[in-house]
Amino acid sequence: MPGVSSRARLADIAAKAGVSEATVSRVLNGKPGVADETKQSVLTALDVLGFERPTRLRRRSAGLIGLVMPELINPIFPAFAQVIESALSQRGFTPVLCTQSPSGATEEEYVEMLLERGVSGIIFVSGLHADTGADHARYQALVERRLPVVFVNGWLPSVEAPFVSSDEYAAMELAVAHLVALGHRRIGFASGPERFIVVQRKLAGYRTSMKAQLGVSDEDIDPMVALSMFGVEGGEAAGRQLLDAHVTAVVCGSDMMALGVIRAARQRGLAVPGDFSVVGYDDAPMMEFTDPPMTTIRQPVQAMGLAAVQSLLEEVRGHATPHTEFLFRPELVVRGSTGPVRRDI
Repeated sequence: MPGVSSRARLADIAAKAGVSEATVSRVLNGKPGVADETKQSVLTALDVLGFERPTRLRRRSAGLIGLVMPELINPIFPAFAQVIESALSQRGFTPVLCTQSPSGATEEEYVEMLLERGVSGIIFVSGLHADTGADHARYQALVERRLPVVFVNGWLPSVEAPFVSSDEYAAMELAVAHLVALGHRRIGFASGPERFIVVQRKLAGYRTSMKAQLGVSDEDIDPMVALSMFGVEGGEAAGRQLLDAHVTAVVCGSDMMALGVIRAARQRGLAVPGDFSVVGYDDAPMMEFTDPPMTTIRQPVQAMGLAAVQSLLEEVRGHATPHTEFLFRPELVVRGSTGPVRRDI
């Protein structure tokens, strides 16, 4: 990263901070007479522009915090990472991002590495804590060694720690109600494997909403459920299955799966939303720019990320936090992938 030396760089920093070059120079050279707020604006401008702070102006880290999450292909995970890393940095902590990939380090290997580095705590986002088929003893071991941990999107009643989740039941109620209001009755559900807690909750919420709003039975609903792999390819496979079941709309477990369902519909010559409606989940970045723009359920990423950081740092500082699950209500974002049911279908 470049240092700060030339007049051109001083001008860039001054413009970004909204102060004079002379003020920038006074801050960088440690001269008195600059208000704390102005000094902070200059230092923030330095960070944003990618310049190294002079040694005496660098922040001292209050400690390392591990952030363990799945691969970053799904854009919702980088969104969580950005919020959490920014919140930790603003509070003086240094985030250590660990992302998993099929051929890379496992979650357990990352945890061992973080422990060796002496982290003050770990935040897990959509990790193995959300997989009912995984061994969860590792998390209990972390709690027993009194390492502060927080889990995002998942729930383990046996582990005494804070959990931060999006309300999957409320999400499905919003999605189904939206499609019912558009005249749809054969509404399918596409998501990942049922062993994941978030999938179990979405499926339960979908079933409850379909029964409450349409008066259908489990026998009616069963053919309209397609559980596949997460991702676009999994969504496409689920979409083909649901199209064969003659649904007119689909609620998806993620935006990536929704893109796959749309692909499957188009391969059958169907227009979205003219012939077929699709609702995603997450409101990942760029979903408003897809074709068509994605109607989706927005996870409150900002609020959830900040809550995870706040809960963890309370534990790090020795203050007790409720060892329970904090549920955040999602929001329906209506765009262009849903429309009225075709009456001739």
